[in-house]
Amino acid sequence: MPISSINPATGEVLQTFDALTGQQLEQKITRAAESFRMHRLISFADRAEKMMRAAEILESEKHELARTMTLEMGKPLNAAVQEAEKCAWVCRYYAENAERHLADEIIETNATKSYVRFQPLGAVLAVMPWNFPFWQVFRFAAPALMAGNVGLLKHASNVPQCALAIEDILRRAGFVEGTFQTLLIDSDAVQKVLEDERVAAATLTGSEPAGRSVASIAGRHIKKTVLELGGSDPFIVMPSANFADAVSTAVKARTINNGQSCIAAKRFIVHEQIYDRFETEIVTAMNELSVGDPLEEKTDIGPLATDQILNDLEGQVKLSIAAGARILTGGQRVKFDGKLARGNFYQPTVLADIPHEAPAYRDEIFGPVASLFRIITIDEAIELANATTFGLGSAAWTNDAQERERFINQLEAGCVFINGMVASDPRLPFGGIKNSGYGRELGEFGIREFVNVKTVWIK
Repeated sequence: MPISSINPATGEVLQTFDALTGQQLEQKITRAAESFRMHRLISFADRAEKMMRAAEILESEKHELARTMTLEMGKPLNAAVQEAEKCAWVCRYYAENAERHLADEIIETNATKSYVRFQPLGAVLAVMPWNFPFWQVFRFAAPALMAGNVGLLKHASNVPQCALAIEDILRRAGFVEGTFQTLLIDSDAVQKVLEDERVAAATLTGSEPAGRSVASIAGRHIKKTVLELGGSDPFIVMPSANFADAVSTAVKARTINNGQSCIAAKRFIVHEQIYDRFETEIVTAMNELSVGDPLEEKTDIGPLATDQILNDLEGQVKLSIAAGARILTGGQRVKFDGKLARGNFYQPTVLADIPHEAPAYRDEIFGPVASLFRIITIDEAIELANATTFGLGSAAWTNDAQERERFINQLEAGCVFINGMVASDPRLPFGGIKNSGYGRELGEFGIREFVNVKTVWIK
C-alpha cells in the first residue's frame, strides 16, 4: 500500500510514496552490508568532517526542513526550526567527541598490556517516531555513524518526506552511499529486516507494544536493542520552589510539541500549601495559549499528528471524567468560527481530582492535557510520582537541600531535573527504566551502545 504524507492541520494529502518491494528492500540491506565494510575503516577525522558538513546543511536549510516537519506532523514552525538547529548540535557534538568517547581504555593487569577497544557492530535498524521527526533520528544517526556503524531507518509512516530528507542530508554531507538509508516499508516488514543476519542491532523509540515486538524478535536472534518507550513524567512543586518559574515552566513542559513528547510533564504533583494558587495560574496560562495553523508565528499549539492520536486522547479524557476527574478547562476538540476544525486540533486541557482508576492518573497522555494532584507530604509526592509503569523523566521544584536529595535518590526515572524542565541534551545520557525501556542515547553512554566492547590482552 502507498505511504501517505498528510497535513494534520487540514487533512490534505501532500504526497504519496510506494512502499519498497521485496527486491528493493533486499538491495538496500545488501548495500548497507557493503557500505559497512568501507565505512568502518574510515578514520574518525574523515567521519567527523562529513558529520560537520551535515550540521552545516541542517543549519543552512533549517527553514525549509522545518516547513516539511510542520506540514507532515503539525508542530509549530518555530519549534521545528529549533529542532533542525538541535540536530546540527548533536552532529557537531559527536564529530568533536566520538574519537575521545571511543578511545582505547588501558587497564592494568598481569599482562604486558591490556586494554578495551570499541569497534562498530554493523548495520543498525532504527525504528523511529513522528513526534520529533528529525531529532529522534539524528540523535541515533550521529553517534552510530561516528562509531563506524551504518544505519537503516524505518521512520513513522506519516513522515516519509522527513525520512527521505534525512537520508539526503547525510548523502550530501559526503557519507558513502548506503551508509544511511531510509526504508519506506510498512511495520509488518520490520521483522524481516531485523531477522536478516546482515542487520546487527536495533533501536526503537515508540509505543510499548512496538518495543515489545522489536525486542522479542531481536531476542530470538540474539541482537542488541535500545528501547525508549514513552513516559508519564511527574512534575513536583514544593512550597520552597520559585513559584512563578515553576508555573511558567509547567505550561511549556506540558504543551511542548503540542503535548506530544515522551518527556513532556504530564502529572503535576503540587503541595497543598500552594496547590490552589498553582491550579488557578496554570488554568489561566493554558487558556491564553493560541491554537491554530502551525505555520503561523503566533501559534502556540498546532494539531495532533494524526486523527488516531486525536481520537485516543479524546477517549482518555472522557474516560477520566467518567471515572470522576474534574475538568477545569478544555476537554473538547477545537472549533474555529463556531465550526469544528478540519484538522486534528484539541483544546489545552486541565484535569483535577483524578481517581486512581482514571487513565489520566498513570497512563501516558499524548496531547496538551495536564493532570493536577494535591499532596501533603514529600513522601506522598514521591509515592504518587512513582505510581506508574513508566520511568523516563521527572522534574522536582524545591529549594530545600534535603528534599532535593530525596527526589534525586527516590524518583524512579532515567533522569531527574531539579528546578528545570526535562530535556534531552547531546552531552547527557538519555533513556528510561521500567516500561519506558532500556539502554541510553546521547553522551558517552549513547555512542557505546552499538559497539563491540573488545578486551585485548597482550604478553
